[in-house]
Formats: sequence, C-alpha cells, structure tokens
Amino acid sequence: MAQGHSRLTHAPTIGGVIDIPDALIATQSKYNGAAGRAFLAALPGMAAEFLERWGLRRDGEALYGVCALVLPVVRVAEGRPAALKLQAVDAETAGEPLALRVWGAASAGAVQLLDHDPATGTMLLERLDGHRSLSGTADVREAVRIIAELLAGLTAVRAPAGSGLRGLGEVSARALAAAPGAVELLADEEERRLLADCAAAVREVAGEPGDRLLHWDLHFGNVLAGRGGPGPAGQGARWVAIDPKPLAGDPGFELFPALVNRFDAEAVGWRFDLMTEVLGLDRARARAWTLGRVLQNACWGAEDGARRLDPEQAEIARRLLGR
Repeated sequence: MAQGHSRLTHAPTIGGVIDIPDALIATQSKYNGAAGRAFLAALPGMAAEFLERWGLRRDGEALYGVCALVLPVVRVAEGRPAALKLQAVDAETAGEPLALRVWGAASAGAVQLLDHDPATGTMLLERLDGHRSLSGTADVREAVRIIAELLAGLTAVRAPAGSGLRGLGEVSARALAAAPGAVELLADEEERRLLADCAAAVREVAGEPGDRLLHWDLHFGNVLAGRGGPGPAGQGARWVAIDPKPLAGDPGFELFPALVNRFDAEAVGWRFDLMTEVLGLDRARARAWTLGRVLQNACWGAEDGARRLDPEQAEIARRLLGR
C-alpha cells in the first residue's frame, strides 16, 4: 500500500453505534479485498467485545484512517483516557505492537501501547490529541524539524533480532526485481530514464540495508500532540509518532514521507538537508534510499497499470539527482 495517507479523520456515530465511514470501506475494499470486507463486517462486534473485555467506556467520536478505526475511551477502573485501535492484521500492521513496545522501553517518542490482542490486532493506546497534528502547523520548517527529531529517536533503536519484522533488504530486492517492468511501462522517455536512475541508486546501497527499527510512514499527519501538556522545560507541545508500518533497515529510508507530504518543490532541498543533519545521516546513502521510495511507489503504480510517475514524486527524484 502506498504510504502517506493514514491521517485520522472524524467518523460519525449513530445512537452510540459505530457507523463505519465510507472512506474506510473504500480503502479496505481496494487494498485488502475480501479480507478487508470481512474486517469491516466484524468491526462492530470487535468494538463491543474489547470495550467489555478491557473495561472501557466510549469517550468521544470515532476517528479513522486508511486502515483503522480508533475509538476514544476511558479505562473505567482507573479513569484513564485511552484509545482503542481496531485494525486488520496484515503485512503492514503485524509488527506495530512489537515496535511500539520496543520504542516504549526506549522512550523513543512513539505512542504508548497499553494492551494488545494478538489474534485480532486490536490495541489499546495512550490517548493523544486527535485534533492536533503537525499537518496543522503553519511553520513547515518547524514541523520538519520535529519529524527529524522524532526519527532520530525512533531510528536510534535497533530492530529486535529474530522478531520476524520485514526487512529493507527484502523490500528493496522486490522493488529492484519489479523495476525493469515498471520502467518499460512508463509512457514518457524522461520518466523512464529517471526511474532507471532511481533503481541504479538503490543497487548501490542494497547490500547494506541496515538494522534500525523504522517507522516507514512518518508524515505530518502521523505526528499528534500529546495530552500531557508542554514538553520538557516548557518547550511547547509533546509531539508523538503514531501508526508505524515497521521494518528493519537504514534510517535514510525514513525521509520520503516528510518530503512528499505538504509538498513544495522548492522545499525538497532544505527539508532533505535538515533531516539528514538532525539524524546524522550520510547524504549519499540517504539520497539513494529516498530514491528507493520513489522506485517502490512507481512499482506499486505499475501493478495498477500506471503509465506516468506521480508528478510530485518525480520532482523529488529530479531534485535529489540534480536534474
């Protein structure tokens, strides 16, 4: 699934019963087919089950993204606000609880996991401010700096060995195997050359895919303000990373969402520079892995028959390649 589209949106309820949003129905049907439709059919029952099992009561209107429905709740026994996240278990979501536990132990800046049901993928999470994300921050440079600092904390943590998490080595190998077909399908000669150069850049670094725990989708909508007030020494909001699609790999693979989200062609250079500086990354490797995200998305597009690159992603590739 293409990244960068998991921001939370408010979902209506009718008489306290979940009214599943049309947008969630559409994305689950598109990306997950029969499994997605089965998940949607099970949602009301799952919500009722975990409200009872974990001693929760509803506390506000539901939120939803591409993959999940999130219910604001209160843990009745202790009066603690929390969030009940209901989502299907698939390749992208299976590692989320593990990653949140590992980051939580390291105080790395991710949302806190309070409980988890492995059979359904249901999670009980720390309650954040669903009305306040970095998407609404007027100062884009400050928003990029916040993402960079969060990424620095998250990627400082090594992926647990033997955890079964996806690895960037397999991800890049699949993209490189699909690259010739994706290049051939493009209608524009300049775009064919551009995508071929993205693949060449990935080949240069593919032998060292890295071992850090990656978020994979840290765009502005996936950073929410905490409910606990300002950060240390009154430094403003406590910003928290949500909704990871974890894998093990090189931190350079993490920069793309903050380049394409709230896209500005003239900002590609300074955003890339700011993030590589804050994370202390080798610029050449970070550039190659960022071009790898363009390649990966182009290969996904080719699977759907796309004959042109996404214009914004193509522009990111041009600017990183000095075109």
